[in-house]
Amino acid sequence: MSYDLAVWEGERPADDKAAGRAFNDLYDRYVDTDVGHPPTERIAAYVAALLERWCDLTEDVEHTSPWWTGPLIGEACGPLIYFPMRWSMAKDASATAAALAHTMGLVCFDPQENRLRP
Repeated sequence: MSYDLAVWEGERPADDKAAGRAFNDLYDRYVDTDVGHPPTERIAAYVAALLERWCDLTEDVEHTSPWWTGPLIGEACGPLIYFPMRWSMAKDASATAAALAHTMGLVCFDPQENRLRP
């Protein structure tokens, strides 16, 4: 079981409902398509910062990485990264990921609860 988080570039939506619409639009445009979209510089920098905290799943010999898939950068598409975490580590990892997104001026959204992360 995994916990998913979405992080993207752009203005912070006014509320959770607007964030849900923005996420769906970005998902349809960048993820649910046959066209590959390399990550933007800001999203690549965000992923690099996450990987400074926890190693990539592809390098996780000691099973300490919270990521459900690897390489983590493979989940990034253009200005969006939509990535799963191990359920058992999601509380701490998602809080750190959300705080990091905030400090980098990115939007963080929880698609399971359809809410913006602070």
